[in-house]
Amino acid sequence: MKVELFIPCFIDQLFPATAFNTVKLLEKAGCKVSYNPAQTCCGQPAFNAGFWDDAKEVGSKFLSDFSEDSVIVSPSASCTGMVKNYYNDLFTNTAVHNKCRAIQGNIYELSDFLVNILEFDYFGAELDGKAVYHDSCAGLRECKIKDEPRQLLSKVLGLELIDLKDGETCCGFGGTFAVKFDGISTAMAQQKVNNALDAGAEYIISTDSSCLMHMQGYIDKNNLPIQTMHIADVLALGWGNV
Repeated sequence: MKVELFIPCFIDQLFPATAFNTVKLLEKAGCKVSYNPAQTCCGQPAFNAGFWDDAKEVGSKFLSDFSEDSVIVSPSASCTGMVKNYYNDLFTNTAVHNKCRAIQGNIYELSDFLVNILEFDYFGAELDGKAVYHDSCAGLRECKIKDEPRQLLSKVLGLELIDLKDGETCCGFGGTFAVKFDGISTAMAQQKVNNALDAGAEYIISTDSSCLMHMQGYIDKNNLPIQTMHIADVLALGWGNV
């Protein structure tokens, strides 16, 4: 299957290894991957901050950067959810209405695509230790994924996936929420990390680098014995990780 790769600006700038690992996973699953280097942002930061005109401008570029006839895959539930759900507010009954609807129907978060479209869940990955899976708000509520990441992680040799208390509670990042309400945001990260530690986890794994960065910041500041990892990086361990 031919797929177009959407790498969010967040991953492009801060976690490029996750992008490269996503390519390796897709290729191992039998896909031919194409990447348009002109792509930038989906417009979510501006949209969430209330600057809808700016978000529409950025979103219009996104729609021109991708094909309406191709499958689009992204290692981010947050950005995938933005396109699938909130582009309705920006582009309904506009000149790009039909193209927008086509792209919305063809874009997938990585774990959703691997499990539900390709039906491919074993990569030969290895990671010794105990981990909890963090359901990002976007993954759970906007992309409707819950079992898919867990299915993929259950096939990782040496990894024991354990339950996380209040696993469906937000980690506190929320984009600009972490800036405007830093005290609340930090307390939410603290609760999430402490629940993972109480469960005996050595790793917190998720589909969203923004959530992981937020929790890792709290972990680093407090020198805690736990590490965050993107699911793409976990699945590439032992055979194809950067």
